[in-house]
Amino acid sequence: MPRRVRVEFEGALYHVMCLGDRQEAIFRDDKDREMFLATLAEVCGRCGFVVHSYVLMANHYHLLLATPAGNLVAGMKWFQGTYTARFNARHTLRGHLFAGRYKAVLVESDEPLYGRVVSDYIHLNPARSGIVHAKKPHLREYRWSSLPAFCAARRLPRWLRAADVLAWHHLDWRRATDRRSYGRYLQKWAQECWTASSKQEEREREEDLKELRSGWALGSEAFRDRMSDLAAALVKGKSRESYTGEEVRRHDETVAAEMLDRGLGVLAMKLPALRMLRQNDPRKQALAWLIRTTTIAGDAWITQHLDMGHRSNVSRAVNAFRSESPPQIKRLKRRLHICTD
Repeated sequence: MPRRVRVEFEGALYHVMCLGDRQEAIFRDDKDREMFLATLAEVCGRCGFVVHSYVLMANHYHLLLATPAGNLVAGMKWFQGTYTARFNARHTLRGHLFAGRYKAVLVESDEPLYGRVVSDYIHLNPARSGIVHAKKPHLREYRWSSLPAFCAARRLPRWLRAADVLAWHHLDWRRATDRRSYGRYLQKWAQECWTASSKQEEREREEDLKELRSGWALGSEAFRDRMSDLAAALVKGKSRESYTGEEVRRHDETVAAEMLDRGLGVLAMKLPALRMLRQNDPRKQALAWLIRTTTIAGDAWITQHLDMGHRSNVSRAVNAFRSESPPQIKRLKRRLHICTD
């Protein structure tokens, strides 16, 4: 089964989350939650992980996790495997606890906005899920997140770092007034979760949060491009069918766009003029053949960018250029050969 590329590097920041198998509970009681946090502390000690925010829900968890040593995969394998073994031993169970691989969304750490967005999302989970609501409104009273510790004056464990999270909000964790300000800020947003004035507002909010749950990298365009390049380097020389995810597709389509630009340059054409040509024009077919045979962009991308009409026209173009007989095709292939040098 295709899997996502795990991009690792020193200092990487991730939004890590995982559901229980078949969406079943991964915590049956508070002792399980305590055991989970103890295991989290242990993996942080073993691997040097730093947790910026966390929340434990009934059937899933969220972490904003930094890896100074660039060792997410090894650490998470130990962490989830160890917690599963301990959970099963405690409840006399066997088999999987988590639903496959955890999800890890890369987060740009150089720009405070992105860490702030993820941390807020994590801390607001109890309000969005309905655990915290109008009749039980105090977000900081939900014990199983990092928020209560961030708002209090007590000393934090070595693996949990509040200072950066409050700094992303232009606050100083060492000051009691700033800690209270942070708590009030999140409380305000918690109330918004259960007082949305319309279903439309609710849908808009869910759309804004989609990237945090289903994306692969949260950051600027430049950051996403860098992460795409790292992902492409990881899968180079390996079976591309073994991998999935936007990070791989994004890189492949960037390469295809570069090849299209080269081909247009050789043919002395602009893209709008190319798109206006009929589907069986040899120049349009030549560029479809070039991209299809020198990159791994999909037929849908080629169809859309060259205005090929139906995806089947891409296959027809490739088949036409596999034949060496028509002189016009021979000439076009010789001219476009320079693009592959």
